[in-house]
This record gives sequence, structure tokens and C-alpha cells, in this order.
Amino acid sequence: MNTHSAPLAVAGTVHFGRAGRGARKVLRLGPAPAEPAPGRVPRVARLTALAIRFDRLLQDGTVADQAALARLGHVTRARVSQIMSLLHLAPDLQEAVLFLPKVETGRAPLLLRDLLPIAATPEWRTQRALWRKLAARPDRTPK
Repeated sequence: MNTHSAPLAVAGTVHFGRAGRGARKVLRLGPAPAEPAPGRVPRVARLTALAIRFDRLLQDGTVADQAALARLGHVTRARVSQIMSLLHLAPDLQEAVLFLPKVETGRAPLLLRDLLPIAATPEWRTQRALWRKLAARPDRTPK
């Protein structure tokens, strides 16, 4: 038996990934995943997505009511109602909010307090007019 063998070489692409924040590094095959685009998703977009998720949980019967959502989320029932009111926006306005551009630095140009009066308006045509008026303001620039 020969105890001296030729060196073994393995060729391939690997990267070190983490399973989560503070987790151990793990060797993974293949190239590293692409870096996420810079910036952050605006809060109103995240809240609108959350309202849609809440609505689905309620429709499926996974959660009994908004009070149960509030308990699960450790927030008040009023806050859940406030988030759910975003579902009253016209569908095209919900889509516009969901696809707002990422915020690079500073404060987001569109805040929840800007949307709540629009969502409280029952007529979609009026909502769209209010949205256009909001978009025309120089300090707020939704697309």
C-alpha cells in the first residue's frame, strides 16, 4: 500500500453563507447570491403588504378577528385597524404604494398619515384625485 499519494485538487465555486444573523458560517456550493439593491422599502409599502397578508389570514380563517391579530402582533387593535384601512385604497393606488421606489437616505417621501385620509374616502375616483394632488406636492413624490 502506498502511503504517499498525489495531492487532490478540487475545482469549483463556493461561498460562505450564514443561515441567519449571528449564525455559523456555512460553506455552500456555487457563487454567492447577488447583493440586494441599495435602499429600503418604504414603510407604507410594507404596511400595505402587511394589510393584504392580514386580510388573507382573516379570510382563510387562520385568525379569528382583528383583535386576535393585535394580540399576535403585540400591538393595539387600533393599530391593526389603521393598517387594515389601507385595504380601502383603490386597487391601482395599492399597487402604486406597493411599488414605490426604495428610499436611499433619510425619510420616506410618503407617510402613512398621508395615505389614511385618502383611504378614508369611499369613492375611488376621489381617492385618485387626492393621490394626484399628493403627488404634485414638492415635499411628497409618490410615482
